[in-house]
Amino acid sequence: MKKINDLFFKLAEVTLVVMLSTMVVMVFGNVVLRYGFNTGIISSEELSRFLFIWITFLGAVVAMRENAHLGLDSIVRLLPLIGQKTCFAMSNLLMLGCCTLMFYGTWKQHHINATTNSAVLEIPMSWVYGVGYLTSIAMGLMIIGKLARLATGKIREDELIQVMDSEEEASPHLAKDSGATK
Repeated sequence: MKKINDLFFKLAEVTLVVMLSTMVVMVFGNVVLRYGFNTGIISSEELSRFLFIWITFLGAVVAMRENAHLGLDSIVRLLPLIGQKTCFAMSNLLMLGCCTLMFYGTWKQHHINATTNSAVLEIPMSWVYGVGYLTSIAMGLMIIGKLARLATGKIREDELIQVMDSEEEASPHLAKDSGATK
């Protein structure tokens, strides 16, 4: 199961790189065409917007796996272990509720998005906003896994703090390079 999980996130990271690279090439190419040749590629503008939506949602999933979202953990760190576990459970249940709402909202909009085509590319908008399904399911499964580990007592004490106070602490690469510890 861990191999499948790692493969999924590796695929998500590669997809993010490809999407961002494509977006940069299209936007830069359009700028060159507009200023240099007084022309442009209309579809690149719309596709760039759609890729940006996917990058945002997929990036949030990858960031959640790595606990890279920023937050304020000062108060939770001061609590005793039972308080930290309670906050962990409550925050994960709230996030699971948000994932449920995101999935439900995407589901409710699906028919409208499936029957509405984009202006330039003329693809169904469900291909654009369908990323809500992927995001809500992926995040929901991660949250359920965390809650299951909490319920079975398999979660480590250092995992109870899910966010970091600063960007430097949120990135394990920066923390290793600067000599900082968590």
